[in-house]
Amino acid sequence: MHLRLISSARRRDERGITTAEYAVGTAAGAGLAGLLYKMLTGGFGDQLLTSLFDHVLGLLGIS
Repeated sequence: MHLRLISSARRRDERGITTAEYAVGTAAGAGLAGLLYKMLTGGFGDQLLTSLFDHVLGLLGIS
């Protein structure tokens, strides 16, 4: 009986850990998305997209 109580308590605690891992993963994903948005909407993003577009046109022989 005592072993059953310990096993049951251990299972309940692990559910909370999984929820915390999802919260940390969601926060990290939101932070990364915010960083990418700031990079791509600034001067760096414009320069990156322009050079990428010019490179693709050069490969196609259009430029």
